[in-house]
Amino acid sequence: MGRPFVLRDKVALVTGAASGIGAALAAALARAGARLALVDRDAEGLERIAAALPGASAHRLDLTDAAGIAALPEAVLARHGTLDVLVNNAGVALGGRFAQLDLAEFEWVMDVNFRAAVRTTHAFLPVLAARPEAQIVNLSSLYGLIAPPGQTAYAASKFALRGFSEALRHEYAGTGLSVMVVHPGGVATAIARNARTGRGVDPAEAARGRAAFERHLRLPPEAAAAQILRGMERRAPRLIVGTDARQVAFIQRLMPVRYWALIGRAIGE
Repeated sequence: MGRPFVLRDKVALVTGAASGIGAALAAALARAGARLALVDRDAEGLERIAAALPGASAHRLDLTDAAGIAALPEAVLARHGTLDVLVNNAGVALGGRFAQLDLAEFEWVMDVNFRAAVRTTHAFLPVLAARPEAQIVNLSSLYGLIAPPGQTAYAASKFALRGFSEALRHEYAGTGLSVMVVHPGGVATAIARNARTGRGVDPAEAARGRAAFERHLRLPPEAAAAQILRGMERRAPRLIVGTDARQVAFIQRLMPVRYWALIGRAIGE
């Protein structure tokens, strides 16, 4: 891995910074001495988080807005002068089997979870590649390693982000720019409560699915953020966060095609 990546005095941008892993990671980066540019569509939550972190700038942006992403580097550079770390963390969820979704719903998930990360990376890549050392951190998911039923849109977006991250890492191998893809397991955020439900899903079925999903969200965001920060410091190419994620990833390696026959039974599906 080489020498550690020192976060002190680095400028880091975090998307989805108003809550969950993003807010916890912003706080951890600030404690490590980084200067922060924080992005979220939730203006109130974003301002609250930014106000608690000295010197942080707040950039309200809906990440489905491609033009807004293209304009973001100008705003960040005007405030901070450069960028050393890009954390593509923002994400949304959508419940329902594929036949119960319409394509607009599916595309919304792809826009936020995948295309926004691609666009943001593309927008900041010239700045990052010009730095002596820099890092891109893309938050995939455990569902970027396995693909459960009822998660076609979410899994597709997170598998896509994983593939994008790995190819980008290989393109910049041997340079000062490193790329880490993160696969968190069940982190106790509001993603399940805030998830949209496909238009064709029965409301009672949706409520049961949301409750079942939420039972598996146990790891505190602060603990997840601490693991991600350590991964950044050692320039890990891939990071699996949480005991549950590591266990499931192991099963997937043993049973790359039939893993759901075992995992589905274990979680009662």
